[in-house]
Amino acid sequence: MLCSDPVAERAVALVGEVGGQALQSNREVAERADLVVLCHKPAQLKEVAAEVAPHARAVASILAATPLKALRETYPDRPVYRLIPSLPVEVRQGAVVQAGDENGSGGAEMDGKVKELFAELGTLVELPDGLVDVAMGLMSCGPAYVALVAEAQIDAGVRRGIPASQGAELVVQTLAGTAALLARRGNDTQAVRREVTSPGGVTAKGLDALERGGLRAAFSDALDAVLEQARTSTR
Repeated sequence: MLCSDPVAERAVALVGEVGGQALQSNREVAERADLVVLCHKPAQLKEVAAEVAPHARAVASILAATPLKALRETYPDRPVYRLIPSLPVEVRQGAVVQAGDENGSGGAEMDGKVKELFAELGTLVELPDGLVDVAMGLMSCGPAYVALVAEAQIDAGVRRGIPASQGAELVVQTLAGTAALLARRGNDTQAVRREVTSPGGVTAKGLDALERGGLRAAFSDALDAVLEQARTSTR
C-alpha cells in the first residue's frame, strides 16, 4: 500500500499499522499505484483531482454524496469505482456497498480485482448508484446507532442495579450473537423476533414500550437527516 496525507505523521502511522510506504504527495501515489483510493472530504473532489487525475490509472472513491457521474467528470478517461465501507471492516465483519455500473469501468479483469479487494473487508453489496447514499445511512452511520442503542440498554440496566461493566458484557454479546444468528437465519428479522416473543410475555411488553417510544420513526428520521446532510455537504 502507498499513501499520502496532508499531515505526514498520519500517513507514517498508517503504514506502520498496516504496512506499505508513506509518500510525500498525492501525485506520487497516483503515479505509482495501480488503484488510487480517494479518502478525502467530498468538497475536496476537484482540488485533489487537479493533482491526481492526470496520473491515476484507476480510481476508487469512498466519498459520501459523490455519484459516479461526478467522479467521471472529475477523472475523465479513467476507470472509476464508487464504494462506501462501514467501520466494522476493521474486524472484517462490516459491509461495503458498491455502486453498480451499467457502462462498465476498467474491463472485466480490473472490475473483478476491485471487487475482490474490497470484498476482503466484509460483505460486498452492489446497489444502483442512486441508492448508495441511502445505504450509507444504514451501514456507514449504523455503527454509531448500534453503539448508542447498546449504551441506552446498559444505562437502563445500571438504573436497575446492574454494574456498568457487567451490563456492557451482557448487551454487547447479545448484540453480537443476535447479528450472527440473523445472518445464519437468512436475515429473517421477524422470525427471530417472534421466536423470542411469547404472547403477552415480558419481551412483548418491552417491544410495545419501544414502539410507543417511537423507535421506528426515530430511525426513519435519522436516515432522512443523513441524506439531507449529505446533500448539503457537497454544495
